[in-house]
Amino acid sequence: MSDTGPVWALGAMSGTSLDGVDAAMILTDGTTVFDFADTAYRAYSSAERETLRAALGKWDGPEVAAAAEVVETAHAELLSGFSGAELVGFHGQTTVHRPDHAHTHQAGNGALLAEVLDTPVVWDFRSNDMALGGQGAPLAPFYHFALARRAKAKGPCVFLNIGGVANLTWVDPSARAPESPGALLAFDTGPGNARIDDLMTSRLGQRMDRDGALTLAGNVDTGILEHLLTKERFFRRIPPKSLDRDDFSDWAAAVADLPDADAVATLAAATAGAIAKGIAQCPSPPERIWVTGGGRHNTGLMEMLAAVVDCPVAPVEEAGFDGDMLEAQAFAYLAVRVMRGLPTSAPGTTRVPAPVGGGQISRPSGIGKIVSAGE
Repeated sequence: MSDTGPVWALGAMSGTSLDGVDAAMILTDGTTVFDFADTAYRAYSSAERETLRAALGKWDGPEVAAAAEVVETAHAELLSGFSGAELVGFHGQTTVHRPDHAHTHQAGNGALLAEVLDTPVVWDFRSNDMALGGQGAPLAPFYHFALARRAKAKGPCVFLNIGGVANLTWVDPSARAPESPGALLAFDTGPGNARIDDLMTSRLGQRMDRDGALTLAGNVDTGILEHLLTKERFFRRIPPKSLDRDDFSDWAAAVADLPDADAVATLAAATAGAIAKGIAQCPSPPERIWVTGGGRHNTGLMEMLAAVVDCPVAPVEEAGFDGDMLEAQAFAYLAVRVMRGLPTSAPGTTRVPAPVGGGQISRPSGIGKIVSAGE
C-alpha cells in the first residue's frame, strides 16, 4: 500500500441488528471517496444469531468467546471472496458498549483475519477514543462528511442510520475537514430497529417487521408514545451521546398489553419521535435527511419520520449511495485514515476532547509485526 494516493480498501460491518456481515470495497485516500466497487453480504444462521445474542451485554467469558468464533468465521468466509484489497477495515461485533464506564467490546480478532486474508487489517477502532475520554461512537461521521462532499451538498444535511440503534450525523459540507470545529455533530438518537425486532422475535418468531407491514397496519397508542418520549432523560442530554443496543429495553413492557400491530406501530412512532428530538438538537435545521440502514425499508417508520420533521426525508440511494453497505464502506475509509495517521473522531462526533485517531493495525506475519496506530 502506498503512503499517498488512493487505495482499494475493503470494509466489513456486523451491526447491532445481528442479521449478518456486510462487506464493501471503495477507492479512497482517506479524505476523498473516488469510487465504489464490489459488495457482498453473508447472513448469520439462526444458531449463529443466538450465539451472538447470548454474548450481548458481556465483554468476556465463554459466551463472548463463542461469539468471536462466529464473527471471525463469517468474516473470513465473506472477505476471502474479494480480490484486489490492499487493506481491510474490520469492526467486529459489538457485545457491550458502555461509554459511562469507558468500556466497549467488539468480538473478533483482527490479527487472526490478517493471517487468513494475508492482508493488513485495521480493527479495534473504538478503544483509543474512549481511553481519551470520548464516547467511542458513532464512528461513521467522518465518512458521512466525505459522502456529503461527493454528493455536492450545498448546505447542512443529515445522514441518519437506522440500525439496531438509530444515530445521525449533521454535516456542514463547507467545512475544511471533518475534524474542523463545527463540521460535524453526531450522536445516537435512541432505539432504531432493535426494540421492534425483539418484539417481532418474541411474539411472532420473525426477525423483523418486513417492509413495515405491521407498522402500517397498527394504531399508535398516543398515551404510551408520550410516556416513552417524555420520561427518558437521554433525550434531554446534550450531544454527542451514545447508547448500547439494549438500552431502552423497558419499552417492551410499555407495549406489552397492546395487540401485535399496535405495539409495533407504537414502537416505530417512538423511534421516529426520538429521531425528531435529535434533529432538534442539531446546530441548524438540515436541508435534507438521507436515511441509511435497515430501518429505511420500513415504509411505516419512514412515513412517521417524514411527518415529524421539517425537511425532506429519503433513502440515501437518492444521493447515489448504497444504504445497505454504507457502514461497511465507512470502515474501509476509516482503515485508510488510520494507516495514514489521520483523525477518525473529534469533539463533535464522540465528545473526545480533541481530534484523535484510533484503531490497531495487524499485518500478516509475512509483512511485518502487529503495531498500534501511531507507532
